[in-house]
Amino acid sequence: MAGGAEDGATVRTVTCWPGSYDRFMTDEADDHVPVTRRQWDEHMSAWFERYARPRWAAAEPYWGIWCIPQSQLPVLPAGPAGVAAVELGCGSGYVSAWLARRGARPVGVDLSARQLATARRLQEEFGLRFPLIQADAERVPLGAGCADLVISEYGASAWCDPYRWIPEAARLLRPGGQLVFMAQSTLARLCMPEQGPATGRLVRDLFGLHRVMRTGASGNRYRLFTLPHGEWIRLMARCGLMVEDLIEVQVPPGGTNNDFPEFPEEWVRRWPAEEVWFARRGSSRTGRQ
Repeated sequence: MAGGAEDGATVRTVTCWPGSYDRFMTDEADDHVPVTRRQWDEHMSAWFERYARPRWAAAEPYWGIWCIPQSQLPVLPAGPAGVAAVELGCGSGYVSAWLARRGARPVGVDLSARQLATARRLQEEFGLRFPLIQADAERVPLGAGCADLVISEYGASAWCDPYRWIPEAARLLRPGGQLVFMAQSTLARLCMPEQGPATGRLVRDLFGLHRVMRTGASGNRYRLFTLPHGEWIRLMARCGLMVEDLIEVQVPPGGTNNDFPEFPEEWVRRWPAEEVWFARRGSSRTGRQ
């Protein structure tokens, strides 16, 4: 894990492994974290940097591949002023910027030095300051119970092992705090082959769904993560998180997607390509066993 922890911060790893899925856990010897860091620093950040400034400058937050505005897809909580937030996989930091502009107190956490450099440059440009920490979202150097809100839009929710980052999110939340994350839908993962667009057929198994390999147009292979819906619910419950809502995102009329051809228009008119989860931390420290 790269450095950047605040003074006095401690790291504690919490495990909430569900027994039926133990065999699908990432092996310590099969560590995806350094691979992901290299992918973002050496390849992917350059492409995504073009999205950073427009999102920082947006008067209204907008979400996902189709840039759906907050008024139509309410991902951020209403009235976030004073909320202590941690964004896991913050990238260029625009979600944290949206929160800070609305009076919240965010901390952005990301693995990529290049992504965080972009975030710092935009902090200077927009005069908006909040802490940025280079760290693995599966092992966050912040104290337990430090956050009212943990949020991820295609950060930890896509690139980190849920059996590691969900327990970390639960650890960071104080009782009553909320976890919100957005990623590609489980159905989209099932319908998407290793290379090429989503199809009208199921091409992956639901049972055992965990790691998903994709091959980009450049030929580079990369690993993403997801779970079946029932397994998401069980994992969060074991970590003391109660699911409050799941939005299976429907693209609004006129929504366009010019940059992600893996989702043809005819596909997204029938099925959700994205989903947003909302869960709440209970008063128990250990969750349901």
